Amino acid sequence: MSPTTQRRGTKPLWTCPKCRHRFVTRNLSHSCVNVPLAKHFVGKDPVVRQTFNAWRQLARDCGPVTIYAQKSRIVFMVRVRFAGAMVHRTWVEGTLWLKRRVSHARVHRIMDYGSLGFGLHLKLTSPEQIDASLARLMREAYRIGCQQPDAIHEP
Repeated sequence: MSPTTQRRGTKPLWTCPKCRHRFVTRNLSHSCVNVPLAKHFVGKDPVVRQTFNAWRQLARDCGPVTIYAQKSRIVFMVRVRFAGAMVHRTWVEGTLWLKRRVSHARVHRIMDYGSLGFGLHLKLTSPEQIDASLARLMREAYRIGCQQPDAIHEP
């Protein structure tokens, strides 16, 4: 089943009438700001855009993805936000939402969200750093974004 297909018992996404962003619940708190994606890369090293493009492609390889460029971050979502990026001058901070704590050489911060899981913050300085191990983590996060009940970790 496609992640955009409504599963039995799953409510359709609510669309904010002002910014047109979609959310799993009505009136979920958000910034209601639409920013051109290119604005995040003004004054940044060219490798930053290349790294972001590779990170975005990794998400798209998982299936349909909606990408929202907001004031301070770029969000990747299916039914819910599962990954994203914050653009720095010389690197990209890739983010993933997982249900478990993981170790990875690129992780520079982990946010503990209690029963909701963990937010991984990865320091990515080149497209070459986006490898098969990050692809596995992205697929895991994507399943969480689809709200698939079996969205635990891959073997």
